[in-house]
Amino acid sequence: MVTMWLRAMLVGALMTAGGTAAAAPERLVALDTVQPGEWELRALEKDGGKRRLCVRDPRQLLRTEHARHQCRLFVVKDGPAAASVTYDCAQAGGGRTDVRVETPRLVQIRSQGVADGAPFARVMEARRLGACR
Repeated sequence: MVTMWLRAMLVGALMTAGGTAAAAPERLVALDTVQPGEWELRALEKDGGKRRLCVRDPRQLLRTEHARHQCRLFVVKDGPAAASVTYDCAQAGGGRTDVRVETPRLVQIRSQGVADGAPFARVMEARRLGACR
């Protein structure tokens, strides 16, 4: 109950902060140049590991910890090379992600939040490898 109240307060604060937050954007300018395909996400933390992801929609890079959940996305910032979003996935958690698009094949991702009741914080570099297998 308290968690849901805190989420509601966060979303409300974002929506009233200059009117910059919008729900479920069709696209983000910052992700317009990002190419679909197979991507490797490499955690920049010590012993962070790597994983591969077939990206059909570049917005997938915004919710790497909640890929299987339906979430509401709120835009905090959207520029030509960088974007920040918050998202709420109901009982599954939520978070904030900041992306910086270096090239259409290289993206820096910083994400933190709560996934399935546990906190997470990730800093990743995502590189496009080629077409999805």
